[in-house]
Amino acid sequence: MKNVLPVTIVLVALFALWYAAAALMNASLQEDMFANAGETNYTTGELIAATLEMERPKLPAPHQIAAELYKLVIETPPTSKRGLVYHATITLEETLIGFLFGAAFGIGLAVMIQSMRTLERSMMPWIVASQTVPIIALAPMIVVILNQFNITGLAPKAVIAAYLSFFPITVGMVKGFRTPDPLQIDLMRTYSATQGQTFAKLRAPASAPYFFASMQIGAAAALVGAVVAEVTKSEDGGLGARLLAGSYYGQTVQIWAALFTATALSAALVGLIALAGRIVLRRMAFSR
Repeated sequence: MKNVLPVTIVLVALFALWYAAAALMNASLQEDMFANAGETNYTTGELIAATLEMERPKLPAPHQIAAELYKLVIETPPTSKRGLVYHATITLEETLIGFLFGAAFGIGLAVMIQSMRTLERSMMPWIVASQTVPIIALAPMIVVILNQFNITGLAPKAVIAAYLSFFPITVGMVKGFRTPDPLQIDLMRTYSATQGQTFAKLRAPASAPYFFASMQIGAAAALVGAVVAEVTKSEDGGLGARLLAGSYYGQTVQIWAALFTATALSAALVGLIALAGRIVLRRMAFSR
């Protein structure tokens, strides 16, 4: 209960600031609408109330986003292309496929880098450099190149998701595999353990906390990659396509609703991995 009050205070303050920002940002637009409608005798209270109920505000109020989410998630059938559940399913599928491939690739790279020190000097600079290219510029290139090989649909977006997710997994797992201290490594040598046995019995179990932490970051990065890819190629649907459609038609409430859905999806993935991590680490005696 100690943490409930501070969190509640912060949330209330954030909502108050949000409503104030929405009223300020929408005020000039609402004044123009009143002027065009020939309405001049309005009070400040009426102006503020109107700014929080605009159909296409510059910044929608929280209750407008909540109403849009209820309409597009609860009231709209899950199979309807107008609803967010349909598009969230597409984004989730792309994210999971990309995340699985990115995780496999990242762990494989980490194993090789840990096993051969020369690979760290030769590969790690390129791995780091790969993340310096802005994904918003790289995504269209990947889509176009794969389209030339008749690879369309979910695959190009999964590739972009994998591209973003493999890096934190690689870095985290390299750190995890090197967690055992020299005394533990020397002890394995006194037992005449092979490199493979040392990895399986010592390095891999020791890397478990890093594994789950890396998976959480990788899953969130994969979803970002999927959404960016959908903005690049929106005809297949997805939350990114909803963001793009909302920007085309000035539907800011739709944009924010899609953004909150993507955030909830990312939080759910990270939360599930964190839950699995707590269960596994507790059984492995990593709990404090």
